[in-house]
Amino acid sequence: MDLITVQLSIMDPLYTFFGWLTRVFYNFFGNYGVAIIVLTVVIRGCLIPLNIRSQKAMLKMQTMQSKTMELQRKYGDDKDRYNEELMKLQRENGAGGMAGCILPFIQLFLIWPIYRIVSGPLIYLSQVATDNISAMIELGNQAGLLDSGVTERIHIGLISALNNNSEFLNTCIEKGYIAMGQLIDLNFLGMDLTLKPAFNPLTIIKDPGTYIPLLIFPILVVVVNILSMQLSKRLKPGYKEEKEAKERAKMNPARQGQVAEDSTEMTMKMMNWTMPLVMLVTTFTMPAAMGLYWVVGGLMGILTQVLVFYMFTKPYELKKAELELKKENAFKKKKSEEDSKSKGKNKKKK
Repeated sequence: MDLITVQLSIMDPLYTFFGWLTRVFYNFFGNYGVAIIVLTVVIRGCLIPLNIRSQKAMLKMQTMQSKTMELQRKYGDDKDRYNEELMKLQRENGAGGMAGCILPFIQLFLIWPIYRIVSGPLIYLSQVATDNISAMIELGNQAGLLDSGVTERIHIGLISALNNNSEFLNTCIEKGYIAMGQLIDLNFLGMDLTLKPAFNPLTIIKDPGTYIPLLIFPILVVVVNILSMQLSKRLKPGYKEEKEAKERAKMNPARQGQVAEDSTEMTMKMMNWTMPLVMLVTTFTMPAAMGLYWVVGGLMGILTQVLVFYMFTKPYELKKAELELKKENAFKKKKSEEDSKSKGKNKKKK
């Protein structure tokens, strides 16, 4: 058994579980697109605790802001030493530096089971035996109906042949490879979610009624993820203070070394730009159902960001502003008392 086979066998239980969940939603709603949407909502809903954990970690980082700035002043020119001391500070205060990076990696990992489901609906939705699928692929290859990319588990081309060639379908039914009731409707709002959105103008021109509507998925993927990225930046704790500090650093070159980016922030920034790119590529290289997953997932991410902001970040920012106001008032009161005492002493001397 080679390494690839071992990896596939390890992932099979996850594929089976996600397939079962999708099949439950499909049987309940009777619509493939709605089943994908509900599946996405459930998955992203389960990731909300990680969002909360990430937000709490960032809030803890904010409480250590003065110590972090001290590290920046002390090790501004030595980024390796700064990151080392910062990680030590995080460990001592229970603010794990990787908490904010776990979520993007999980989202990347979930590409595989979702891709397997949308690429092999005969297995996971229709529950056609894999041996029967292999037999139909062999039959389709002999008839010249399939391309080389059709496999037992990635069989979108087989579904297309079954839907568009009645003779091939009848032969498969007669041989007992598939039953008529196992053919399911994989359309959503008039769009075939088994097709890949096309970026080649020649492909689009050949069948504009089919491929132009599918372009909505890559467009929405880009728009939703840019919006999510901007919201994530603006709704994070201490955004205003961080922005003001960077502006001051630009105006004062002597302070630029003091506004160093820690390794966690750099990793998050890289992930924020990598994820939309990965999503866009997968939208054009995978069935349109994958694009639907990305779009709904992005909208769920935006909703989660807003909820977490109002549940945790905003109350924290208000409390922080209240404490700073109290400190400022206490300082003014103390200064006023000192001024009054000083004036009293001067009068006595006179």
